[in-house]
Amino acid sequence: MHTHNHSANTTKRLSLSLSLTAAFVIVEVIAGIFGNSLALLTDAAHNFTDIIALGLSWYALKIATKPAHAGKTFGYHRVGILVALINSTTLILIALGIFYEAWKRFITPPEVDSTLLIGVGALAFFINLVTAWLVKDGSEHDLNLRSAFLHLMGDVLSTLGAVIAGVIIAFTRWNWLDPLVSVLIGFFILWNAWGILRQSVHILLESAPESVDVDSMIEDLQKVKGVRGVHDLHVWSINESLKLLSAHIVTDDILLSKGAHLQDRLSEMLAHEYNIQHATLQLECVDCEPKLLFCDITEHNHQHA
Repeated sequence: MHTHNHSANTTKRLSLSLSLTAAFVIVEVIAGIFGNSLALLTDAAHNFTDIIALGLSWYALKIATKPAHAGKTFGYHRVGILVALINSTTLILIALGIFYEAWKRFITPPEVDSTLLIGVGALAFFINLVTAWLVKDGSEHDLNLRSAFLHLMGDVLSTLGAVIAGVIIAFTRWNWLDPLVSVLIGFFILWNAWGILRQSVHILLESAPESVDVDSMIEDLQKVKGVRGVHDLHVWSINESLKLLSAHIVTDDILLSKGAHLQDRLSEMLAHEYNIQHATLQLECVDCEPKLLFCDITEHNHQHA
């Protein structure tokens, strides 16, 4: 019940952030065109990707609550990772577009309406700060939410940069500061996007979670009384917080009831020490012990004459 209520609350906050961002994008595009400011248009473009990011994150949260079934035995938790992958990819494309437009404006810097840049930039900073705050809760442990949060925090810093550039331009007429701020915004976006993209691919490739020291975990498994060895071990993530493990545990030829107690002790240790809440443990007697620690999975194609 607590998880469901938290998800519903997060969905409402995402909806509010989406509405505020969408309304402001219209204002910022108009101001950027009339003020001839690339920094404002850049921020509007980034805000537009925020609308997409927030919409996708909202959808991922909604669909992740659907129960598992025969066609999706793990449920829909991976939808959030796919959304994070899409969000990070759009951020990279936006950053490349910013670099291209800024390069053209460095060559021929246009006149910038500094008053409009300062006014709209200050309003954008306030709105982006509010929307980022609405999304922050839970983003530390959810890649989907963090991708949306980083979209919004990119806007917070970029609008702050636009305001600073506007103030300096008002006193110096250094119009080249406008594309310079855009380049700095682009690098910030690119840096954050790469981190989300790398983590998304890491999870989708079924890699071992970065928070899990596999070697130490194997040692801890073997320290549990009754364990003679471990092999065919796999540990991976469904999403950033949901970790799974499967392994063959070699033990003595013991009664089934004692084997169940051993599995309970192993599962409790994995949950407490490594936050692995779902472990599938297959017990085998010592005579069955193979040589491979990590299972060598290969695809076999059978051809019949």
